[in-house]
Amino acid sequence: MKAVVFEQFRQAPTIQTVPDPSPAAEGVVVKVEATGLCRSDWHGWMGHDADIVLPHVPGHELAGTIVAVGPQVRRWRTGQRVTVPFVAGCGHCPECASGNQQVCERQFQPGFTAWGSFAEYVALDFADANLVALPDEIDSATAASLGCRFATSFRAIVDQGRVRGGDWVAVHGCGGVGLSAIMIARALGANVVAVDLTDRKLDLARQLGATATVNATTSANVVHEIRDLTGGGAHVSVDALGHPATCMNSIRCLRRRGRHIQVGLMLDDHARPPVPMDRVIAYELEILGSHGMQAFRYQAMLDMIAAGTLAPQQLVGSRISLDEAAVALTQMDRFDGTGISVVTRF
Repeated sequence: MKAVVFEQFRQAPTIQTVPDPSPAAEGVVVKVEATGLCRSDWHGWMGHDADIVLPHVPGHELAGTIVAVGPQVRRWRTGQRVTVPFVAGCGHCPECASGNQQVCERQFQPGFTAWGSFAEYVALDFADANLVALPDEIDSATAASLGCRFATSFRAIVDQGRVRGGDWVAVHGCGGVGLSAIMIARALGANVVAVDLTDRKLDLARQLGATATVNATTSANVVHEIRDLTGGGAHVSVDALGHPATCMNSIRCLRRRGRHIQVGLMLDDHARPPVPMDRVIAYELEILGSHGMQAFRYQAMLDMIAAGTLAPQQLVGSRISLDEAAVALTQMDRFDGTGISVVTRF
């Protein structure tokens, strides 16, 4: 099969012909129809993820059709269209038994713990516990975005953030995760303040439902501006980027008893950012992480999509080829473009 491969961290990936995958006993092989380009893939290429073994094929946001099934798989057959959470639970550990597959002790992550979806085919382990059937009305490019950014934002806003109608939600960073969070929070009836560095992304944030925007490059004080706009601070604030500055701003812009949700990855030099613990204690703030979403929670999200309450297709930006993805992967730190880039041509 054709795949994007990097043999050294921080060195240009190449398009190579590599052996087709075979399914594990509890796994399947999926013919990839679309795969999203995510900043997490860039972190992996930079060497920020200890799970990656070289040489490596990245890619973890995917949709496609099952073409091979392992002997122990009971729920799936060839020909079914599926997607998968980027964190796949083993289905056997205590966390999986409690319904928390997103923090599974033996988690499988395509594109990190194993070769991923920047390829014509991808092997997915623990299929019965993790695959999600796709309805016909959701195209593959849209479905690919659900596996990481949209689903992660859904769980962050709905489950972790417990956002309700009338809440003020601040979203720091208007990439794929941030725009997803804005759309979902607005669908729940919340008021959203979007923060980014460019007016172009902030314009898109307004189109997707943001009530107000703050340009961090021109604002005299992002925290003060958010607190003014929200009448005392956000009820929930999301760091959708993953940077010490956005993490700090997200916590400090909260009103008393507010909730900070860390979605953007904090890796390498950013792994241990300063936290204003004095404010956390005095305001009784909650600091929460959000790491993907369980497969069984997808139905609630899919129901909202079917009802037209959520429209993730609006987040899909450029559709590119696998050859273009090899170059685009190395440029993810530039934050160029708007929306989600998806590989649809293999």
